[in-house]
Amino acid sequence: MAAGMVFGALALAGCGGPDSGASGTSGASGSSGAELSVSSAYMPQPVSASMAAGFLTIANTGAAKDELTSVTSDIAGSVTVHETVGTSMQEVTSLDVPAHGRLVFESGGNHLMFEKLKHRPTQGQKVAVVLHFAESGPVTVEIPVKSATYNPKTGH
Repeated sequence: MAAGMVFGALALAGCGGPDSGASGTSGASGSSGAELSVSSAYMPQPVSASMAAGFLTIANTGAAKDELTSVTSDIAGSVTVHETVGTSMQEVTSLDVPAHGRLVFESGGNHLMFEKLKHRPTQGQKVAVVLHFAESGPVTVEIPVKSATYNPKTGH
């Protein structure tokens, strides 16, 4: 129940828009023909000392799909990928990044969960994460930490 309350509080933050300011996100490509880039990344300042959420958009302008297989970050003991179906969230082992499409992580939908935080990030800091894909090389993203109630001007 506590995890649900923490996620509920994090969900109030909404989803990132183009003004979210992820850096170090330009494209990875693999032999598969996927052309990946990341935008709209942000992490609401955690309300819990042990858990945080992350949101971003992975765009694929290439002709072939790819698959996000894992996410790593030095800030957490683990980073898990979740999808939300109805009102419940579930951990998944991978998510597709469609050709000529996007994989969106947003409040109330797909999201990253940073678990067993090694330290609690605060607003104004950046959190480094590495996105790992089935076909493309890894993509490192600097995710800005926003206020716990951050609500982007534009949605996904």
